Amino acid sequence: MDKRVLLIGASKSFMVSAIARGLQKDGFEIVNCEFNKEAILSVENKPQLYVLYLGDLDLSDPEKNGIEPLKYLDEAIDKERFFLYEVGSHEELDYASKFLSVIKVTETYLRPLDVQELSNALSSVVQSNEISEDQKKKILVVDDDGTMLRMIKTWLSVRYRVYMASSGLIALNFLQSNDVDLVLLDYMMPNMDGPTVLTEIRKKEKLANLPVMFLTSKSDKEAVVTVAALKPTKYLLKTMPKAKLVKAINEFFYGPEDK
Repeated sequence: MDKRVLLIGASKSFMVSAIARGLQKDGFEIVNCEFNKEAILSVENKPQLYVLYLGDLDLSDPEKNGIEPLKYLDEAIDKERFFLYEVGSHEELDYASKFLSVIKVTETYLRPLDVQELSNALSSVVQSNEISEDQKKKILVVDDDGTMLRMIKTWLSVRYRVYMASSGLIALNFLQSNDVDLVLLDYMMPNMDGPTVLTEIRKKEKLANLPVMFLTSKSDKEAVVTVAALKPTKYLLKTMPKAKLVKAINEFFYGPEDK
């Protein structure tokens, strides 16, 4: 992946110019286009990295509230497979989420923006995509909630090869013939819950040492004690912020990030 970024936002905006300068300083080539569907469509040879600046939205003006380009991006991201980063206020991000699914957005940043933080995130994607698919760590996510499955896959696919299973039985069948480096396992599932799935995994000789992390909304003491004897690698909560959850996965594989 090359270091090119499609920066979507008013070219005369002070913040858009500041983002462009900050990214250029770190070696990114910036392709700027206005925040409207026609302008985005007119860009040839589009990059795989998109930065969408929402700060110039006029939420009270139907002609300037961005509904059309937001809907377009929501559809295009599935076909063109680009990474999308949003920058805006709480109000602007909430508004955008009505037309552009948060599951499809790679990362969101609140204004005022730390451009260096954004640049570091984009650089990480570029570096990760220089690794071939065969070299990426493989993660199996097991959850009966389809929305949660897609969201976790979106978050982790930036750096990892992610597989999804909507039930414990599907997960066990998958693991019989596929090797992975980590399983993220929901606690509460119908028919076969997380602890039962982990028990079955531990029974199989070739899977006995497979790292398994619980990813669950259950944080009560009873639930934690129930699975402690099964020795899961970690116990992560679904309520964790995205950045904290992804950091926990990254640190498991690669150790703490350098300060």
